[in-house]
Amino acid sequence: MIARKNFIYLLVVMALGLACLPRANAQVSDWKQIQFPPLHPFNPQQPSRVELPNGMVIFLQEDHELPFIRGTARIRGGSREEPGAKVGLVEIYGEVWRTGGTKSETGDQLDDYLEAHAAKVETGGGIDSTTLSWDCLKDNFDDVFKVFVELLQAPEFREDKIPLAKNQLNTSIARRNDEPIGIASREAQKLGYGGDSPYAREPEYATVAAVTREDLVNWHQTYVHPNNIILSVVGDFDSKAAEEKLRAAFESWPKGPAPTPIEVAYNGPKPGVYFVQKDDVNQSNIRMVEAGTRRDNPDYYAIEVLNQIFGGSFTSRLVQEVRSKKGLAYNVGGGVGTAFDHPGLFMIRMGTKSGTTAAAIEALDEEIDRLKSAPPTAEELKKAKDSILNSFVFQFDSKEKVLRERANYEFYGYPADFLERYRAGIEKVTLADVERVAQKYIHKDQLAVLVVGKASDFDKPLSTFGPVTSIDVAIPPPGGASTKPTSASNPEGRALLAKVIQAMGGPERLGSVHAVRLKAAVDAKTPQGEFNIGMERLVAFPDRSWQKLATPMGEITIVTTPSAAFMAAPQGTQDLPESQKEEAMKEIRRDEIFVAQHADDPKYTFTASGTAKVGDVDAQVLDVNADGALVRWYVDPQTGRILRSSANIVDMAGPAEQILDFSGWKEFGGISFATKGKITRDGQDGGSVEVEQVEINPTVDAKLFDKPQ
Repeated sequence: MIARKNFIYLLVVMALGLACLPRANAQVSDWKQIQFPPLHPFNPQQPSRVELPNGMVIFLQEDHELPFIRGTARIRGGSREEPGAKVGLVEIYGEVWRTGGTKSETGDQLDDYLEAHAAKVETGGGIDSTTLSWDCLKDNFDDVFKVFVELLQAPEFREDKIPLAKNQLNTSIARRNDEPIGIASREAQKLGYGGDSPYAREPEYATVAAVTREDLVNWHQTYVHPNNIILSVVGDFDSKAAEEKLRAAFESWPKGPAPTPIEVAYNGPKPGVYFVQKDDVNQSNIRMVEAGTRRDNPDYYAIEVLNQIFGGSFTSRLVQEVRSKKGLAYNVGGGVGTAFDHPGLFMIRMGTKSGTTAAAIEALDEEIDRLKSAPPTAEELKKAKDSILNSFVFQFDSKEKVLRERANYEFYGYPADFLERYRAGIEKVTLADVERVAQKYIHKDQLAVLVVGKASDFDKPLSTFGPVTSIDVAIPPPGGASTKPTSASNPEGRALLAKVIQAMGGPERLGSVHAVRLKAAVDAKTPQGEFNIGMERLVAFPDRSWQKLATPMGEITIVTTPSAAFMAAPQGTQDLPESQKEEAMKEIRRDEIFVAQHADDPKYTFTASGTAKVGDVDAQVLDVNADGALVRWYVDPQTGRILRSSANIVDMAGPAEQILDFSGWKEFGGISFATKGKITRDGQDGGSVEVEQVEINPTVDAKLFDKPQ
């Protein structure tokens, strides 16, 4: 009954609304003849601003619509301030700040406590700041706020949470070349700002490994001071009472040293054509880059309108001409970038099929030229301004959004009424302004043009547009390798290898092996928990491997061949990243049988490197360079058995030093295998593996290596 009444009420409102429309509007034959009323004045409710004697700035925004209270402390100092040798520090800090808990409670205890109160307290790190925030019911504010204050002033950064944060970051490094869009975005930033710029640099395995708990503690002590914090609070509270609570919590907090402003040189990109080869794609990602400007530039409003006309909307020139009329783009857009406190980048982004790469670049060039040969028209100007102004209010249609924007202006030193100035600034933009900023900020001869794709499929070579600079996006391997490449074997190493080969079954038997299939039970210990996995693995030398894993998440098959690498799971099939394909190939080359078969291969070297204790045995160390795949073996000098192997690997969890300790030798087909192994990963217990069955030279079904359709 209630729903029916509401429906009838809606019909009445609609009827009244239609009846109130001007008669001319109801009779027009063209929508362009409709006269729209002027926009209402934009007067958002501004938060109240409080500044404590110690320099902390607090914004309070009452919103009584729902019984929630949310707050965010934004602290000056972000990843642009971290040392170049420890890029990734702020990301790790932002994670361990929360997971490490406080001096009184661990992060896990905080999780349980907050979950019971339907609340959140979260931390994070960004380019220019770090944040600590809470979100809770009004009735739980006092309890949750205590957690917030303690995390702000007395975090513990517990040591056991740091490896997990590093593993998460290393995983993202290992997978950063998976998606061509990600490569294009990352490398365009490097072209625009420079590879060493704090606005473009990326964490690497070595920089992540260099971060210590002491670094996290020092960062907190350096930046987390009240005069460095802007606290924004929104929700169902009384501002006067809330101010009293916040003063009681923070007013006695001593002021700290002001951070040193960062100075970064901006030279803009070097013009030219740049290329990243990626063979596992059928489309190209294109970027065109040059220097942009800041939002406090007087040209900001004209740039906003220019961007809307050129490439910032579905009705823009780039979309209409390049995508709709010429059919050359999956997606296309761009414009002059304007950041708050450093120059943004002019950037055009485009995706096109490989076979239209050159045609797409030519089309983008034409649209840049048309800004001069056919400047924006009065109709384009009106449409762009109307679009910006009509959508503007929806960007700030809640009190929380207005609060967030006001805090931004405070953080970057902009006028408090910058938001209110925006509408007037857009309304004043003229055609002459748009034409002027197009000439001033967009220069075809100054663009760096980046393409990520498969060159052999392009319609024309990129050299059509000028000399091409290839960009190597290979991920630098982790530092501190177990063994270093050697250019030649030493006699002691060859003698030790001969002993290993004899212990395994002799050169004749090993030389006859073309495939090995084994079944094993794996007890895997990870930061996420302990899992029992059934594994079946087939290696067909020299370069194919097939694995089937019975996991708690379902059955997973992983296949690697020179032409393909993929994983098939219940959720579907996906290609493996190039880095994991390469690692799987290295694993085959490091296989003990395969190494023995290449004892005389000049691409393999064997170096004896002293001795080391493995249990009670003074093992002899043999460093093997298996055609670029490095592994260190610890060999029992009496039996010739490999007691331990150590290698730096890169898997789905990122890079790690993986150590396998072997025992339980048995013969299968005349070849000796260790049937038990203990796994250590970066010094942590990684579980164990027990081999149940080994088959030498099984029948290999070629269909196993076919990718499912």
